[in-house]
Amino acid sequence: MLPLAWAPPAAADDAKPVVTLSRPEAAKGTEITASGTGWRPGTLLMLLVCGRSTPGQGVIGGTNSCANADGRAVTTDAKGAFSKPLPVAAPPKPCPCVVHVATVTGEQAVVDAELKITGHPVAPLPEQSGTGRLRVLTAPRLDGSSGILTWFGAPPSRALVVTVGNLGSAPVKDPVFQVGTSHGVFAPQWEDRQWKGTIAPGGKAEVRLGFELSAGAHGDYQVSVRYGQKVLATQPWGVGRPWGVTLFWILLCLVVPAAVFRIGMAVVDKVRPSGAGHARRGRAGGGRTDGDRTDRGRRGRPRWPVRRPAAEPAPQPTANGTTTTTTKTTTTALPWFTPDSAPTENRPNTPTTKGNP
Repeated sequence: MLPLAWAPPAAADDAKPVVTLSRPEAAKGTEITASGTGWRPGTLLMLLVCGRSTPGQGVIGGTNSCANADGRAVTTDAKGAFSKPLPVAAPPKPCPCVVHVATVTGEQAVVDAELKITGHPVAPLPEQSGTGRLRVLTAPRLDGSSGILTWFGAPPSRALVVTVGNLGSAPVKDPVFQVGTSHGVFAPQWEDRQWKGTIAPGGKAEVRLGFELSAGAHGDYQVSVRYGQKVLATQPWGVGRPWGVTLFWILLCLVVPAAVFRIGMAVVDKVRPSGAGHARRGRAGGGRTDGDRTDRGRRGRPRWPVRRPAAEPAPQPTANGTTTTTTKTTTTALPWFTPDSAPTENRPNTPTTKGNP
């Protein structure tokens, strides 16, 4: 008996991902169902309706040609299949249109399924330049610098410079590149940048692609450039913090309270009575001179009484030509004594005898 030939079953990973639509044509605002098989199990997929694209050429312009707000996400099952309802939204670009299905995590896989949208404008696709293939020949670099406005929160901008070569057999005329910037774990935001010129087969050219970030952006960014569906180069970029904005807020927090305080004190000084303020100043300034008090009296304010010591009488000359100095002690009468009953040094302290006059 001959042994039976045994062939191993085909691996599931060798199957190419496929996407089918419930209807090949639908009107705007309706809904279709997108189904797929052959994908990796447990993979997160993004479904988008895109314009200016065909299954053979892909989405020209990247996700900027797609209705991103009406996209749907789906995760494949254990067999790598999925089925998801998808609204037919009008993309920002004219048809031909496709349903663009791409992986979000893991190894990149993209499938486009053709879709006709009733009532949506149709325009021819941009001319493609034969079989030209562009590749990056040197490491990319970022040209440009930040000015004083960037220090105060203006959008930072740079120019990504790469040297590309044409490895195909046809010239590439006016190629459209895509520049994407990503921050942290977020996906790149792609923007079209057309380079004017022609790259002959086997030739090379230096390409400058300008871009800018949002206002106040700072941190670690990744700048990528791709042509078609292939990423050509990636360059990291560390964007400094706009310290001018921080300084502005610090000064604002210091100046505004000080200005409010000054205004409040001026208002209080205007509305309070003038007499109360002058009385307080008079009580506080106990060391005023007589001239200051007299000046206050001239200005109509209360005058303080000034007591000056009595002048002593001049000495009287005697018969022999000498002067006699008389020492007089002035005793201030207390309120509870009469002038006659107050004790003085001039009255002799003699005992009083009964019956003496």
